[in-house]
Amino acid sequence: MNQTSNFMNEPQNLPENMNREAIETRQVQRLQELLKIVSATNSFWRKKWESAGVSIESIQCLSDLQKLPVTTKSELVEDHLSHPPYGSNLTYPVEKYTRMHQTSGTTGSPMRWLDTKASWDWFSECWSQIYRMVGLYPEDRLFFPFSFGPFVGFWAAFEGATRRGNFCLAGGGMGSEARLQMILDNHITAVCCTPTYALRLAEVAEAENINLAGSRVRALIVAGEPGGNIAATKLRIGQAWGARVFDHWGMTEIGALGIEPLENPGTLNILETECIAEIVNSETLQPVEKGEQGELIITNLGRLGSPLVRYRTGDLVCEDTSECPSGRSLLQLKGGILGRADDMVIIRGNNVFPSSLEAILRTFNQVAEYRIEVRTIRSMQHMKIELEPIESIATKEQQKQLIHEVSNAIKDRLNFHAEVSTVTPGALPRFELKGRRFFKID
Repeated sequence: MNQTSNFMNEPQNLPENMNREAIETRQVQRLQELLKIVSATNSFWRKKWESAGVSIESIQCLSDLQKLPVTTKSELVEDHLSHPPYGSNLTYPVEKYTRMHQTSGTTGSPMRWLDTKASWDWFSECWSQIYRMVGLYPEDRLFFPFSFGPFVGFWAAFEGATRRGNFCLAGGGMGSEARLQMILDNHITAVCCTPTYALRLAEVAEAENINLAGSRVRALIVAGEPGGNIAATKLRIGQAWGARVFDHWGMTEIGALGIEPLENPGTLNILETECIAEIVNSETLQPVEKGEQGELIITNLGRLGSPLVRYRTGDLVCEDTSECPSGRSLLQLKGGILGRADDMVIIRGNNVFPSSLEAILRTFNQVAEYRIEVRTIRSMQHMKIELEPIESIATKEQQKQLIHEVSNAIKDRLNFHAEVSTVTPGALPRFELKGRRFFKID
């Protein structure tokens, strides 16, 4: 990056720069406001809290939040099925809502999510904080190479940047070659996309003899997949683009709430000015000790039209208890999102996450793409990995050597043998949004 953030010279009244006491005061005030408004008119939450026998008047401090029951995605899905098309988590009459987006459907049927103008403004404000924390300026020129369909994707990122005065270019409805040319022609300095598509654009640039690393792009904000917090994937993207890669975290249903700050690579800051974060034991739902791995639970505080209170994200995280070099007091997650509880498989007694495998496979520059399949054979989990080598790895001897090296790396790092094979170049799919490479076969 040729520009750096100077936190000490930033206005201290910016939300992300608040001290710990101010953050917690803000959280309590906004939580109580949310509970008062939502309990009066939102049937989803009123029924849920009444069934749990909890009075919202008893929520007077942050620790009281644990009196409220947790919320799961399966509850939301069931509610959407019972109250189509938007579910019953609506604080206002449906006529008051101005935006509709839906989840990607990666882990099930898509859910439609409504936002009022005020809620959508809050979503965009989250992105304003994110842009400041990665050191982007109003003069930066941003490109968004995604479809701009109903999936929330980077919709809020786009609108948040336009409100800051950035030049924003939507790259929907065009191929990768055209998008690369748009990046060059318009002197783009920052790109928002998935890690998968950042790699895909780099692959196309190499095939078209485009000097991507020589472009003006100095920052990529990537989201939607684990790749943004995997060192090997970030390194490959960063080298191909000649730019800094920032991991971002959020969900359609909760908003944009996490970013890797400029000053502290390899961590994820949670925007606690806009949410309350808890890290709990997935089994007991009790808070874990500081620095211990647990599941992230989120209560968002600015999306009053369709809020989520104590939402189980399914993401496993670990708090970084050291002081952030930026001087900020926000919650830091060491290594970002470490994995998803529902993605873990047990292979020969070893707990394995897709991100652990990607961290290995992306260290091999000879691998252009891959696919992982896990199925049960004779009551045991069996893993098959298909590698698509780059075109220069063409001979059987070269591919055999690649299989050997990848197999050994998995055995050395994860302590089990996987069935590894190669496929012909171009055989595996490419992705514009989230890549799907990990399959559990019943």
